[in-house]
Amino acid sequence: MVAFVDFCRVEKGLSANSIDACQRDLARLAAFCQKACNGLLPDTGELLAYVDLLYKQRLASRTIARHLSTLRNLYAFLLREGKIDTDPTAALPTPRQPRPIPKYLNTEQVDALSAAPSDRPNGLRDRAMIALLYSSGLRVSELCGLVLSDLNVEMGLVRVLGKGSKERLVPVGGEALALLGNYLSAARPQLLKGRGSRYLFVTSRGGRLTRQAFWKSLSANAKKAGIFHGLSPHVLRHTFATHLLEGGADLRSVQTMLGHADISTTQIYTHVVRSRLRKTLDEHHPRA
Repeated sequence: MVAFVDFCRVEKGLSANSIDACQRDLARLAAFCQKACNGLLPDTGELLAYVDLLYKQRLASRTIARHLSTLRNLYAFLLREGKIDTDPTAALPTPRQPRPIPKYLNTEQVDALSAAPSDRPNGLRDRAMIALLYSSGLRVSELCGLVLSDLNVEMGLVRVLGKGSKERLVPVGGEALALLGNYLSAARPQLLKGRGSRYLFVTSRGGRLTRQAFWKSLSANAKKAGIFHGLSPHVLRHTFATHLLEGGADLRSVQTMLGHADISTTQIYTHVVRSRLRKTLDEHHPRA
């Protein structure tokens, strides 16, 4: 198991979040093996029983699909390493994944959210982070992992290390740059109190702001702005992509800025735009 995790981390280049999820899946599998297989790896019949157990536990279809992906990757690794002779995962079912239309904010909600943080140093930091998310469509892990040298204010670019350790350059809008400049000149020094940090977004203790902490502050600011419960940073990423496409941006450019390896992942946002066009037609055309 340890060798497989190292393989996923080093050779497959999975992100820290993906590694954490993989380890949780393996821990669940190991617990099943102790009870049902005397600690041995399950064969085809036992694997089917394991998957049936996952369904009985009423796990989300996405979670089950991730479990199955972990199992397939594990057995493929073991087969390649010569630890097993056959791959029993071929008989496993593949759950159909729904493609829900992503949640996103309208421009009025974005304005309200941007105005919600306080004028204290941590509020100025949060406002800059919200503006950067909406301006550049970063993942929250990418946002919190930024270091000072990643931001080029003069060129209006941010260097992002995305999934699979793939680097990309993303433009930053003028409003976000202004808020970032205000944060860097006024709020960040107050938070650090003379301490040093290589990270762009810091806490009052001088450490890097974690994605969990930012998610919590974003939810609090969303509540102040009167936006739906449980707003996640990923909604701002969805909003960034949706507003770009509504404004006429081409899909390939949006794919590049989001850091999607496959354009089919980006195409989900075209469904958002089409659904809005349908609503516009139904509401405003006299013979709709």
